[in-house]
Order: sequence, then structure tokens, then C-alpha cells
Amino acid sequence: MNLFFRPAVLGSLLLGMLMSGCSESERPLDSPVRLDGAIFGSFYQITIVDPLTQSEANRLEEGVIEVLEDVDAAMSIYRDDSELVAFNQSPVDDWQPLSDELIEVLAISQSVADASDGAFDVTIGSLVNLWSFGSEAQPRETPNENVLAERLAEVGPDSIELDENELQARRLRDVFVDLGGVAKGHATDRVAAYLTGEGIEHYMVNLGGDLIVRGYRDREGQPWRIGIEAPLDDRQEATHILPLHDISVASSGDYRNYFEVDGQRYSHTIDPRTGRPIEHRLASVTVAHPSNAWADAWATAMMVLGDEAGLALARRQDLKVLILIREDTGWTSVVSPAFADHFGESVMEELGLEVQ
Repeated sequence: MNLFFRPAVLGSLLLGMLMSGCSESERPLDSPVRLDGAIFGSFYQITIVDPLTQSEANRLEEGVIEVLEDVDAAMSIYRDDSELVAFNQSPVDDWQPLSDELIEVLAISQSVADASDGAFDVTIGSLVNLWSFGSEAQPRETPNENVLAERLAEVGPDSIELDENELQARRLRDVFVDLGGVAKGHATDRVAAYLTGEGIEHYMVNLGGDLIVRGYRDREGQPWRIGIEAPLDDRQEATHILPLHDISVASSGDYRNYFEVDGQRYSHTIDPRTGRPIEHRLASVTVAHPSNAWADAWATAMMVLGDEAGLALARRQDLKVLILIREDTGWTSVVSPAFADHFGESVMEELGLEVQ
């Protein structure tokens, strides 16, 4: 899962200081305009093609930061005053009023959990913590088997109940909800909705690798182009470059966040059905979807399932999916039928992608 929400000093880099007078603030900026900075232990990077002045760019970035802070206040597990932490500390069986956005993200999570037969499950926070990947600071070591069994017995999508009409939810068992596999995607959607609401038509939002694009990357109408990262431990390198237009992309992989004990590698992606890190040859999953929250959750679910079961899920749900499968000497790239239909035959041939 993506561990997005962490306490950090807000590192906004507003686009320059206004020098003096109204004329400087209304100076047109060269296109594209880039807004970027560090936030919540990750980064944001926004590219806007629409013409902007200095003051407009500053105002937009302030709005973006406000959106991100709102999401953090609702869904962080790293701050004591968040709405999600309060829910995790609420008495079992007691209904808790929740914001509409937290209910929405929990509803997406439950839907993907049902469709994936529990491969995606936001109630595994206590297991993530046990394996040293969550909010509880621990040395990275394998957990005690008895404790693992106890926590696994509590986990499951049926351990929380939602009432979407009344905007409330309750925990039916003492589980710890961790939205790390979906909240960053939701934040990406929120930032995109904010920019669209401000009249921006051509932009790319990148929150720690979760992407959403609208319109085109230049005034000539060229599509946005993003690289799919190769599953390499020692460096970052793109293995495929995809042309994108009005869509979002989220990826999940096991080659960045892991630890080793006695030569055994343990991925940060925990299988909710076993309580253990995944062990299979699937290296990464990339999902293209209108909503980044859904893309984020689907990518995590398929990363848990592995290549064969993950592709079967993609076919059932008609999802646009590209997966990288480890081989003895490198990796194989495979896409779902919906992915091939969306990008077209010429892109498939150019990138050498196989459809399954």
C-alpha cells in the first residue's frame, strides 16, 4: 500500500514571492506552469498548461494545499486529531457520524473488497503495523506468530458497517482502519476537482506517483506522456511511456518499500487473507481509471492477488490494467483487454505489450 499520510513540515513552494506592485503579480507566466513541493512525507507536482499570472498561480497552489490538508485531517493515521483516528478509537458497535468524503472512500474500499474476495481490505491496519510498515514505530522484524494469528482473526471487510444515507459507520470488531491503499488516490481526485472547478482545463496532478490528467500537455493538443516504472531496486527507470488524455493512473509495486531478515525479503503489501507480505512474481500493477481513488484500490487488490488472479479480476471488472511480471532474466509486460482497447493497436505494437 501507499504510505502517504505522515506528519511532516508543510513544504509548499509557492511560485515565487510577489516583487512589488500590481504589475508584477499580474505578469503572465510561461506555459506550462509547475507547482511543486513536499507534503505529508511525499510530494505534489502539478503542471498547468492554461495561461496564468503570478497571482493566479499563487492562489491556485494555496487552494491545492488547503485541499490536501482537508484530506489529511479526515484520513491520516499519523495525527491524533484526524477523523479516521477518532473512528478507530470509537467503541465497538457504536455508530459514528463521518464526513461525506470519508464515507465515500470507505464505500469504495468495501466495494473493491467485495469484488476482490477480500484481497483489498482497509481493516488490516493492525497487521500493517505488526509488520513494521504502519503508524506504530517498530524495528523491522518478523512478528510473533501468536500475535499475528490474533490480529488476523479480527480483520475482514465484515468488521465495519456503513450507512451511506445517514453518513455514519461503526466497527463491529476492534479493527484499525488504514486507508493507505486508497486515500492518496482520493486526494489526487480532490485536487483535480478543485482545479477543474477553478476553470483550469489542461493540467496534470501527480501526488507521490498517483496521476490524473485533463486536456493536453501543450497548446498543439499533444497527449500527456507518463512513464511506467521498471521494477528495479537500485534506480528509477521507465519501461513504457503511455500517452494519456482525461484519465488517471495509479500503480502498486513491491520493489521500493520492503525489508529483509536473514536473507528473506518482506514486501510492504500485506495479503489480508493470510496476514503476511505477498510472495509471488507480480512486480507491479498499473491501473488507468476515471477515478484515481478507484485506480489506487484496484491496483492494490491486484498486487495482492498476483498475476493470474489479478488479470482475471481485471477482465471481470473490465479494468484497464498493465502488469509487470518478474522472470528469471528481467520481466514481462502484460495488459488486460480493456487496456488494449483504450490505448489502441498502434500503442500496443509500439510498446510491445501482450494482451491476456
